[in-house]
Amino acid sequence: MPSTDLIPRLRSAVADGTPPTPDIRTALLECEDPARLQRAGRILESFTPAPGTTTQREIHVLALATCTPGSYPDLLRAALFGAGATARVDTAPYGMFEMTLASGPEDAPDLVSCLLDDAYFLPDDWSAQDVPAVAEHIHTRLAELRVLVLAAASRGGADVVLHTVPLPAQLRDTVLGWRERAALAEAWHRLNAGLLHLAEESPRVAVADLAGALADSAVRVRDDRLHRFGDLPYTDAALALLADEVRRYAQATLGLSRKVLALDLDNTLWGGVLGEVGPHGVELGGLYPGNCYQEFQRTALRLREQGVVLVAVSKNDAEPVDEVLAEHPEMLLRKDAFSAAAVNWSSKAANLREIAETLSLSTDSFVFVDDSPFECGLVADELPGTTVVPAAGDPAHLVRSLLGRGLFDVAELTGTDKARPDLYRTRAERHAFSGGFGSPEEYLRALDITLTPAPADPYSAARMAQLSQRTNQFNLTGERYDEAGTRSAAESADRFAASFAVRDRFGDEGIVGAAWIRRSEEDAGPVWSVENFVLSCRVLGRDVELAAVAWLAERAREAGAVALEGRHRDTGRNGVAAGLWERAGFTPTGTEGTYRLDLTGELPAPPAWISHATTDSH
Repeated sequence: MPSTDLIPRLRSAVADGTPPTPDIRTALLECEDPARLQRAGRILESFTPAPGTTTQREIHVLALATCTPGSYPDLLRAALFGAGATARVDTAPYGMFEMTLASGPEDAPDLVSCLLDDAYFLPDDWSAQDVPAVAEHIHTRLAELRVLVLAAASRGGADVVLHTVPLPAQLRDTVLGWRERAALAEAWHRLNAGLLHLAEESPRVAVADLAGALADSAVRVRDDRLHRFGDLPYTDAALALLADEVRRYAQATLGLSRKVLALDLDNTLWGGVLGEVGPHGVELGGLYPGNCYQEFQRTALRLREQGVVLVAVSKNDAEPVDEVLAEHPEMLLRKDAFSAAAVNWSSKAANLREIAETLSLSTDSFVFVDDSPFECGLVADELPGTTVVPAAGDPAHLVRSLLGRGLFDVAELTGTDKARPDLYRTRAERHAFSGGFGSPEEYLRALDITLTPAPADPYSAARMAQLSQRTNQFNLTGERYDEAGTRSAAESADRFAASFAVRDRFGDEGIVGAAWIRRSEEDAGPVWSVENFVLSCRVLGRDVELAAVAWLAERAREAGAVALEGRHRDTGRNGVAAGLWERAGFTPTGTEGTYRLDLTGELPAPPAWISHATTDSH
């Protein structure tokens, strides 16, 4: 989309109350003009979705600054809209940074983004002859900030996002002795290391490495005149970089990150067109440009190790492709690295749809990389939710193009993340296996499915929270739970939380479902109410959800409950979950979207083709 179209189209979207389309969101993420992004953020401040429109994920952010925030709220709002989140960004009054952290904001946000400047950590007056005293002051200020941040995080409700702080040139250059200057730099690096360490002390704290990002960009950090005139320590360009870093974290916590990397082959995974140069003629490894393609493959492998699902989509004959994947000595991505592949002469958009259906994923979770402008344009047009990364041009830029937007970021890696590529490869094998049976039930029985329910514990809480954040289709109410909230539910007397793992003849799917329950007392006796139940789309179609509900009913009755309640709230994206409670034997209560199962009578039986593994009591 031409950059000149961005502002008019945003105004139109705001006027109509329609969320920005995928191409507008992409333009926001790719825009490198801070002034244009600031204008976009100001326009989006008044965005209110029209009734009946499908909205994006919503997030309320408080920008809390030790200085004047300047354009930061507008830049952050634009970045978050680009990620697919309708963002309300508020600011605290000037000079209220510590007070707000200590007492908590009046209107509880989802995320607190702290904008830090160097003056917060430095004494008002300091001597260049006494660098140890300056270092001690920096250490003390970090300790004070640590107490405030951890206290704010412990109150729950909002994640706190900090960032490392660049060492100002004026501060560094004021110290003339090289040995003393090195000592000052060491103290500043210890400050940033201490800030980064805060992320290890609380699951509600995240830290962006702004100093590192600035070092890798051609961005001027400070405008000295604006700094002195308005206490604006950062340029708009530097603030835009920080806003993008915070956007990446919010994108991960909101479940808006991508899961699948769909790769073209010719001039993407290797140099040259295989049909023209043959398996021995492709450029791969060695000197430029072959080393660029090999580094791109190495990067893809690293992403796969962290849970990104790789698929191959290429217009080629299958036989020579198989030969390169199996025999080329410089090939790093072998055939088993791909969870699915479509090597044929069909439309790539159609192939991506078919792969998504096979893996039970939405094409919105795909990132597509191809060197052909035609193929990129076609996929962007036919699958507007798919993120397209053009691979045309100098292959030296391939890795940066793929990683620059944080498309695959997650808040925290879980065991299921790391196993996901293999899980989806077995998903494809399972799909092929299903073709040899006379009926769906015959196929399901042959799968030998086992459901393993378990009360939430510290090991499963992270995965359960991730499912809550990232699952949109089979999500009964749309309510989201973070890791801290899930642990709290597991430890509370009036709450209960459970995970559900699945395995079958093809392997272990890991934890694929989670439920959060509230216990209450009624005149007739205790009642368990399911606040939300989510299930990964990759196990849909096997009635795992019915087996999970049957286990919950059994568990509730064992605990003395007389009824189990469930809810369904239409989110616009969870239609596949509608009707669960009726299918499980529940009856409507008369309150819209609420259903109840009497536990004093016969309980629903799990599907005959699913067995329950034994778990410990809670």
